Order: sequence, then structure tokens, then C-alpha cells
Amino acid sequence: MFQGSFVALVTPMQPDGNIDKKSLHDLVEWHINSGTDGLVIGGTTGEGSTLTDEEQYEIVADVVAQVKKRIPVIAGTGSNSTHHTIELTRNAKKAGADAALIVTPYYNKPPQQGLYEHYKMVAEKVALPILLYNVPGRTACDLLPETVERLAKISNIVGIKEATGKIERATEILKRCGKNFKIYSGDDATAMDLMLEGAVGVISVTANVAPSKMHLLCKATLNGDQATAKTVNDELMPLHQNLFLEANPIPTKWVLHQMGLIPAGIRLPLSPLNPKFHADLKNAMEKAGIT
Repeated sequence: MFQGSFVALVTPMQPDGNIDKKSLHDLVEWHINSGTDGLVIGGTTGEGSTLTDEEQYEIVADVVAQVKKRIPVIAGTGSNSTHHTIELTRNAKKAGADAALIVTPYYNKPPQQGLYEHYKMVAEKVALPILLYNVPGRTACDLLPETVERLAKISNIVGIKEATGKIERATEILKRCGKNFKIYSGDDATAMDLMLEGAVGVISVTANVAPSKMHLLCKATLNGDQATAKTVNDELMPLHQNLFLEANPIPTKWVLHQMGLIPAGIRLPLSPLNPKFHADLKNAMEKAGIT
């Protein structure tokens, strides 16, 4: 099963908002060469909520064709409509994705039974491995451990990206669901601690700008080399924190543009990074040893 450092990849865009396919191609190769263990395409960091269905399908298909099974490719396919989520997940399967990452339905505020029925229906309609994605800070919807336990009994629901930042949440899920159900951190700042408690990797924002160090952090942690893991994590902590000075992926795209890896484009309603945060991010880049 998937493990290690999975980058929640940005979608490079020109200043007019059009997708920059050459930059995307170059980013993918850079990640593979840097040791990134897997790619997540069209998720939160990839601005999946403002991609059209056609764009989502096209970039997943293009990345799958480019990667050629060198590392896994996971497609973000969640929405706040069950019908639309099914369609997006079908598109991901057709495009050749290895799995789908499906965020809880945002804005609707469904009850736990609604969440269960939502994921159950998607899993029944599309024969593709599914990772649940719980990020209540964005969705106003919290997928509780008891509901995760019910969903873990469905054969193609294989894991969860837990982005609450609560270590005790992950340990409860592990206790309820067992080791065959995989947990991935969705919070870079607590990812090392979560892996020490039994998570098998991280779906990372920081990996966008420091892929080799995030790979090393995951490898060291999963191999029990806590000294190396702590050293690397301390170097990356300013990035873990400052990449969220404004809504993700605004700071991440700014850093990647500073590194000369992508153009400056981002889609409304997101806007370019406020200049008051530039110095903080430059300082974080220096501490992490990236330029």
C-alpha cells in the first residue's frame, strides 16, 4: 500500500489562470528525482475546487501517462455532491489514477449517517481504492472515528488522510480499524508524531518546496531513526507553519515561484500572497536550506 511522502501537488498556472502544462511536467519529474513517494493531483493544494471537470481529468491523465507507474498517482475527487463525486472518481479511474482522495462534503454539514452513505455509495459505484479525507478546519464537517470504523469495513476504502492535527484522533482510528486500514497525516507540523503513532506517511504541502527532505523525514521516521527525523523536522518546521500564513496554496505557490519552478498564477477567489508575509517565508526557506 502507499507509504511515505506524498506531495499534495500544486497546479501551476499562468498569471491569467490557465494551467501551465510544461511547469506541471517539470514539477512531476523534479519530485520523482527528489524521492517523493507519490503524487496527489487536484486536491486542496492543487486548487481542485476551481478546476473544471475536464481540466481535472486532463491533468490526472497527463500525469499518469508521464509517471508510467514509477510512483503512485492519487486524484483528488471530492465535492459536496455525492453524484458529482462519483463522476469525478469515475474520471480518475478512467484517467488511470491509482486511488482517489475524497474530502468530506463541505458546506452541506451532513450528519455522520450522511457521510457514511456518501462514501459507501462512491465506493460501490467506482472500483477504485479510496482514501477518506478529513479536514474539518476547511469543510465545517468532521468525520468521526466511529464513522471511519464503519467505512473501513468496505473493501475499497483503504485509508484516511487525517488533517485535524490531533494525534489522539489517529490513535483512536488505529485502535478501531486495525493496521490494515492506513492513516496518512494531512498536517505537516504533526506528521512525524503521527507516523510515530502508526501513520504510514503524509500527504504534504511542505513537500511541494522541500521534497527530498520530506522524503527523508518520512523514511527516517518509518524506519525508527528518530534522531534523523527530528533533525529534519526541526529544519522544516518554519515551512510547516509559514506555508499557512494565508490560505493554502497561496504561500506555497509564492515560494515555488521564488524558486523559479512555476509562474505566479493562482485562481480567484484566491489571490497572490500579501507582501507583509514575504520576509517570514524567505526566512523559513533559508532555515530549510531551499532557494
